[in-house]
Amino acid sequence: MNSFFEFFSLAEPGIRTVVFGTTLLSVSTSLVGCFTLLRKRALAGDAVAHAVLPGLCVAFILQETKNPFYLMIGAFISGWLALSLIDFITQKTRIKEDTAIGLILSGFFGVGTLLLSIVQNRMVTAEKSGLKEYLFGSATSINSTDIYSFGIVAIILVIVVALFYKEFQVLSFDQEYTESIGFRAKRLQLILTTLIVFAVVIGVRAVGVVLMAAMLITPGAAGRYWTNSLPKMLAIAVLIGLVSGLSGTYISYASGHPTGPWIVMILSVLAIISFMVAPKKGILQKLIKQRHFKRKIREENILKALYHLGEEKADYTHAYSYGAIMGRRPMHKDELSKGLKSLTRHGFLSKKGEKYTFTDAGFNQGMRITRLHRLWELYLTRNMKIASDHVHDEAETIEHIITPEIEKELEKELDFPEMDPHQTKIPYRK
Repeated sequence: MNSFFEFFSLAEPGIRTVVFGTTLLSVSTSLVGCFTLLRKRALAGDAVAHAVLPGLCVAFILQETKNPFYLMIGAFISGWLALSLIDFITQKTRIKEDTAIGLILSGFFGVGTLLLSIVQNRMVTAEKSGLKEYLFGSATSINSTDIYSFGIVAIILVIVVALFYKEFQVLSFDQEYTESIGFRAKRLQLILTTLIVFAVVIGVRAVGVVLMAAMLITPGAAGRYWTNSLPKMLAIAVLIGLVSGLSGTYISYASGHPTGPWIVMILSVLAIISFMVAPKKGILQKLIKQRHFKRKIREENILKALYHLGEEKADYTHAYSYGAIMGRRPMHKDELSKGLKSLTRHGFLSKKGEKYTFTDAGFNQGMRITRLHRLWELYLTRNMKIASDHVHDEAETIEHIITPEIEKELEKELDFPEMDPHQTKIPYRK
């Protein structure tokens, strides 16, 4: 294939098989991985991925064939045994789950590596060639027999997820509630555990034992950043899995490198992009919100300082210099300059020479932030029984996040008080 588009034209039956195999893998593992992630069992998926290696090797030793059905049965038994041992150790001993996972993962993978070495060095059979591909994956070696195996398992996974969607949804977020409404949580856990093992088993041929956990968990982790809706999360995870699976397969086919690392690299890039630019939970969005909030605090503090100066002079139309404002509200000169320029630009302050004075909008906002501060101080002293000399710092923080709805509730709760704990007048708009 000379180009990406020729690759996806599926002109050759071999390429059609590869693409279909990675598609099945991406859809099924992404769906199951979402529920694994939500139940906070991502490490369990990693343990299963490493634990299937002994089962693969034992199945090959017994049958001396790479028939995918035999290998999948061996991998399933081994993976299921690993998860069962993790649960047993966690429930019957004081060892925590992460420690149990580490023990089982390393133990099973060590046994699997030893058996693989025995197969490669001591068994005399041509079938053993290519068995190491299960470590790092090779989608380009997938054949039609593999596709039948993948297809059956993938269809089972999708059907079971569809049938038990509501139950898995409840179980993923609240196990106790699941039991309280009549669902059998242990049975659902058993089904979900089986699905995890199946998902890992069908993926090891394409992605490999070492990197299968990334294929299982990363699409769901990336999708979680884009939405709080489970159906949308599942759809996004499937889409990310598809893109990474197909792209990774193409690069692997074109370069001759193992498939698994390329799929995981693309998955990681898509996940990092999601972590950075997701509209509500992304890191960039959080940084923007933090910057906006810091600017809001700075500007409200300046308005409050001007209001306090106006209280002292009983004149809210007076203009004040940098020095006067900083004397009332100490801050860095650059921060004060930025705040004054922004407030002037947005119509809260008016500049008169080198001094600043309130506009009507600025006066109302300065009065409001002062009122919120004093109401909260009074609430803490009256309702929370905190000494009046301990409430200022708390009010300095809370005043910036009190919404108009909470403000109304405070006024109602305190019966529209006239004085704060320090016997300073609480201002109200006339």
